Amino acid sequence: MSRVISFTQAINEALIEAMKKDPKVLFYALGADDPKRIFGTAADLKEKFGPDRVFDMPASENAMTGIGVGAALEGYRPVMAHQRLDFFLLAMDQLVNNAAKWHFMFGGQENVPITIRLITGRGWGQGPTHSQTLHAWFAHIPGLKVVMPATAHDAKGLLYSSIMDENPVVFLEHRWLHQQVGDVPAGSYSVPLGQANVVHPGKDLTIVAISLMVPEALRAAAILQKQGISCEIIDPRTIAPMDWATIEKSVKKTGRLIVMDTAQESFGVASEIVSHVTINCFRDLKAAPLKLATPHHPVPTTFGLTDQFYPDAKDVLKAAGQIFEKNANDWLRELPKPALPHDVPGDWFKGPF
Repeated sequence: MSRVISFTQAINEALIEAMKKDPKVLFYALGADDPKRIFGTAADLKEKFGPDRVFDMPASENAMTGIGVGAALEGYRPVMAHQRLDFFLLAMDQLVNNAAKWHFMFGGQENVPITIRLITGRGWGQGPTHSQTLHAWFAHIPGLKVVMPATAHDAKGLLYSSIMDENPVVFLEHRWLHQQVGDVPAGSYSVPLGQANVVHPGKDLTIVAISLMVPEALRAAAILQKQGISCEIIDPRTIAPMDWATIEKSVKKTGRLIVMDTAQESFGVASEIVSHVTINCFRDLKAAPLKLATPHHPVPTTFGLTDQFYPDAKDVLKAAGQIFEKNANDWLRELPKPALPHDVPGDWFKGPF
């Protein structure tokens, strides 16, 4: 049975279902038992499962990640959360040199089933050290799985799959998606890792959209549909491993590609997708692929500088105009004027910043 719940509630339910399923699942984080409970995603966990399985941690990211890796090697399934991705950068050594490599270095005799939840994205005043989206870093490392859900349904199913996976998984949640709502089945269910979702079928233009870019792509697609341009929107859901077959199949049908990413345009996942498609689908392309991502620049802090920094639906319309050699000005007028400042995602948004 499905109900309409928020992305935050979906994350919370996935944790509850996984902890009910396997008594070896642990959850710990800075703020795991504080009043806000990681923006609500850890609500009631300590009350349901006790302080031995749900607990706060000191601000010692590297050491606590090492403890999680050790626990995973001893048969536990730790889930570790960070309220900002940036905080986890102190633990990259444990992730890259231990968690990701252990299975390979010891001939497949040991697994490290640890899940690292990292909250990413922007908000007013977050600035360059609290707004980074670094999934390309993690995807570059063999042995890591990297997951980025865009809907409440996928958030629950992908997190459950991540916790039950035998490999280390980096699970990235964009904070602007936490208050999104959607149909989510009750009880436990899995969404397979490494399987993309065709969010919206189409025949003229493929848009591969990552995380928060999915709703932006859908906004643009609705306007382009009125102009006779049918967009196929693909949400990879898992960045590593990437579902190349679904992307290639779509591009071979449409002959055109736009990739939307929440991170820097240089050396990123969008660049990797464009490269892969250009190499493997070159003869099918009717126009040069385009990528929409943030500039290769530290994330700005001020209201004025962030206004044009992040890609959104208007950039899709401009890119589509370039691909189809059309004037996009009339299309841009179709976009509703925002009722709220650009550093708040919409009138449905209730935080957190």
